[in-house]
Amino acid sequence: MENLLDCRRKLIVESVVLSYKESGETEKPVSGYQINRSVIHDVLDKLRELMFPGYFGKKNLNTGFVEYHVGELIESIEYDLTAQTERALRHYKKGENLLPEGTETASTLVFAFLAKLPAVRKILLTDVEATFDGDPAAFSLDEIISSYPGIYAIMAYRLAHELYLLQVPLLPRIMTERAHSITGIDIHPGANIGSYFFIDHGTGIVIGETTVIGKNVKIYQGVTLGGLSTRGGQALKNVKRHPTIEDNVTIYSGASILGGSTIIGEGTVIGSNAFITQSVPAHTKVSIKNPELQFRDNGTTAEFSQDGFWDWVI
Repeated sequence: MENLLDCRRKLIVESVVLSYKESGETEKPVSGYQINRSVIHDVLDKLRELMFPGYFGKKNLNTGFVEYHVGELIESIEYDLTAQTERALRHYKKGENLLPEGTETASTLVFAFLAKLPAVRKILLTDVEATFDGDPAAFSLDEIISSYPGIYAIMAYRLAHELYLLQVPLLPRIMTERAHSITGIDIHPGANIGSYFFIDHGTGIVIGETTVIGKNVKIYQGVTLGGLSTRGGQALKNVKRHPTIEDNVTIYSGASILGGSTIIGEGTVIGSNAFITQSVPAHTKVSIKNPELQFRDNGTTAEFSQDGFWDWVI
């Protein structure tokens, strides 16, 4: 009986290994070249410490200790990110290297990224300010930084976006998907988002790769800024598939705005559950008609019509 089980196990092992050889591009037996997602998550946590000193990680910082602490964080981030970037550069797509391999290239990219951190922090603070100004439920800036999922998702996006612009493979998406898993907010690192960006509540928001968002834009939960269709697959790569949202636009919960040629003009308000596939002029209010409501109780139906009057039907 034991020999029979051994034979079955061997057959299963052989069939699984054969499937590796048949799949080709998804076979990664050399684990030394694999990205360590846990390390990237840790790097993101350390970057959050840099963005918001004293809120996360080491507490009770004083003026004399800050520079040392920042230096320690930068050194740690540089070391881990360089190692992971070097691994990322070894990954290919359709048999072609995305960027040259080597530690020197990885180090150059990481230092270019680190040099962007003050600018990232500056724009991120505008997002914190916009969140406080736009949310009457916000108690303080401390509350927003410490607990708001929108700020975490925006922070991860803004950091990942800089790596995306440097054409670092894989790592930007790992960072934004980390935020996605924690917050339910899915922002592709390729999106282009202006300052004073406010996400309220946030769960279920999707912002596609080629989306362009201007300044002072407010988005509520369940909003999709997506493509009209993905049936073209890889043929649509590098094509603008997602909408452009101009300055001072508000998009309420559940709205879907789709298509690369769709432009939402400045100052426009998009109501809840709107489905938009064409451009909207500036300073427009878009809403859908409320559905009729029915309440049933003991055989009596109350219908609430659009004119606001109740009609009772026995």
